[in-house]
Amino acid sequence: MSEKVVRFGILGCANIARKISRAITLAPNSTLYAIGSRSIEKALAFASENGFPPSAKVYGSYEAVLDDPDVDAVYVPLPTSLHLRWIVLAAEKKKHVLLEKPAALNVAELDAILEACDSNGVQFMDATMWMHHPRTVRMRELLSDKQRFGQLKSPDLDALGALGDVGWYCIGAILWAADYELPKTALALRQPEFNEAGVILSCASSLYWEDGKIATFYCSFLTNLTMDLTLLGTLGNLYLHDFVVPFQESVASFYASSQFSLPAPSEHAVMAELPQEAVMVGEFAGLVGSIEGDDGSEPEKKWPLLTRKTQLVLDAVQRSIERGFEPIDVVR
Repeated sequence: MSEKVVRFGILGCANIARKISRAITLAPNSTLYAIGSRSIEKALAFASENGFPPSAKVYGSYEAVLDDPDVDAVYVPLPTSLHLRWIVLAAEKKKHVLLEKPAALNVAELDAILEACDSNGVQFMDATMWMHHPRTVRMRELLSDKQRFGQLKSPDLDALGALGDVGWYCIGAILWAADYELPKTALALRQPEFNEAGVILSCASSLYWEDGKIATFYCSFLTNLTMDLTLLGTLGNLYLHDFVVPFQESVASFYASSQFSLPAPSEHAVMAELPQEAVMVGEFAGLVGSIEGDDGSEPEKKWPLLTRKTQLVLDAVQRSIERGFEPIDVVR
């Protein structure tokens, strides 16, 4: 990938932007260049508190960041309802986009976002950090070893967050385990919990594939922090307890067992030089650098495709809840 140092602008001062600001600083091919908020005072405070270099631009609007010709890419942690407006505008301004999840309110909005990015030749990636951890690569190697793991039968998740929050992680992890084969049907389980405004506080769903795979997940704002992932195969199992954010930045473990290693599961500890969010930023910046360089690279299509598949399943679960827990076919 290109050695270009990508200059990031950030739209908004959400708490998660603090984590990504640090990641941009840690990634060797990216730099904090600009921050924009709806008030200059808030932007100045955010830059001061989060290690922005003295040369960083501080703006009192999102538009000003997008109008800055030296901003190569933007990280966008705005509320989901604002994504369509600001990502389309960012793409039209030729800014590459690292977008906080959930990416959109529904797949129709997401398609408009992805079309804007595609037609303007900018890289899109959603900020699902765990996908970029080296542990995830090691787990994929294990799942691909059919003599040890066999065929996937049941990914089962339990995580903190409601459907559009860590529920996004749950669905993404299930699809990752299934090698991004979409399920045929989503069935929301009964008794989700809502707040007074009708926002989902907790829910659960089962997903069904035509070949017999079944996955379940539960996500909630009402339970203590749980980030368990269990993958059940015909010959072996895989477990981890911190799939969203590893408990330690420098090492992350998972456990595997098979019919050849009974009775105890084996622990696999994977070292990491950088936290997963910095690896994500580095990979994104590398793609941006290649596009902006002289080698004629085009945006990587993998990341928009994976985001869209996640959104399709999320939409189906949402419709199942709205339609009285009917099974809903996942639209292709």
